[in-house]
Amino acid sequence: MKSLPIAIVGGGPVGLAALAHLLERGQEALLLESGATVAANVIDWGHVRLFSPWEFNIDSACARLLQAAGWQPPPAADLPTGKDLYEQYLRPLAQLPALQARIRCETRVLAISRRQSKIQSAGRASAPFQLQILDRAGESLLEARAVIDASGTWHNPNPLGANGLPALGERALRQRIRYGIPDVLGRECQRYAGKRVLVAGSGHSAINTLLDLLDLQAQQGTGELTWVMRGGDLRRVYGGGEQDALPARGALGMRIKAAVDAGNLRILAPFRIEALTETGDSLRLSGQLNGMTQALHADEIIACTGARPDLALLSELRLELDPAVESPRALAPLIDPNLHSCGTVPPHGEAELRQPERDFYIVGMKSYGRAPTFLMATGYEQVRSIAAALAGDWAAARNTQLELPETGVCLTDYADDGCCAPAPQPLLHPAHIPAI
Repeated sequence: MKSLPIAIVGGGPVGLAALAHLLERGQEALLLESGATVAANVIDWGHVRLFSPWEFNIDSACARLLQAAGWQPPPAADLPTGKDLYEQYLRPLAQLPALQARIRCETRVLAISRRQSKIQSAGRASAPFQLQILDRAGESLLEARAVIDASGTWHNPNPLGANGLPALGERALRQRIRYGIPDVLGRECQRYAGKRVLVAGSGHSAINTLLDLLDLQAQQGTGELTWVMRGGDLRRVYGGGEQDALPARGALGMRIKAAVDAGNLRILAPFRIEALTETGDSLRLSGQLNGMTQALHADEIIACTGARPDLALLSELRLELDPAVESPRALAPLIDPNLHSCGTVPPHGEAELRQPERDFYIVGMKSYGRAPTFLMATGYEQVRSIAAALAGDWAAARNTQLELPETGVCLTDYADDGCCAPAPQPLLHPAHIPAI
């Protein structure tokens, strides 16, 4: 069993950091990435500029390995795009001989189990993991002594429906909806130029997309933009502004607030999307606004509604996940958006991510389940702690440290006399849309 490698699923920033920390500790590991190159998901959003500077996006073990090979880190205060992150950090990292020899791209993990079935308990902890994989040679089994799932959530976007399900008609019209963060000012410019565009979502992805669409409209002199979101508390959406410890993050909120206040886009909140139909070349979206049914028409719909973990490949493992957040149960109270969003996350690592399935861990964005507040620095500390534990250094595994920049806004559904002030009443800009 000890001769088997530790399998890492996913070759994004956190998966590569896991590999680096394990190699530093003398552990044999193998990283499996479904894309044609590492960080394939990062390349997908390469046009997006991060609001966190380089100092929060580079893992310590990765930096040590790179610097030993002569790499010079980018200026710590600069804000990278996804493309910068890949070209200046992740690709050079994956090209280091020690890592390159242990990375298998175009290798999709279909399912993970033990050598015995889920229902068998005797000898389970000592049975090796078996990963069913698909690569160019076909399907095969790979055995591992431990598994770190860093596969993320990028390819499993949340649907438009307010109840967590696809809106009626959404499945059939999925090809007409753009999920994620389109390159509005680049390769997808023609799709949105001069169009009636509806953006759904209330996070930074939605705000980035809206600001790009506003820039496109200014360049073209035409177009119509509508913003819908499930919640109605715009204070939470706009964030902490000048009080945000990350100025670029605060600036996003201030810019979109200025656009709303100036009437450059119409906003409907809280809007509960229920159904989607096709009417000729346009799309008709219907839902509830203040208890009344409303109909919206658009040429294009962009769903910036976040993503959720795909747990299907883990169905043969014994897991303990929070029923609401879908994160490891011990982590959920620290990140649950129903309880707080104060911009700080307590340090956490192996202990909080531990599962009933011994030596199996979910890390990175996927470890946060449906909570939207993950930062890369969080994932780096997770895998540092787990690598220490898998190497038997339990003192280092328990010594978790994490310093994250505060958002400058402290919000909670249970605000009282503590750190958070009561949330203000929702601010609505419903525009003139007839009830039906």
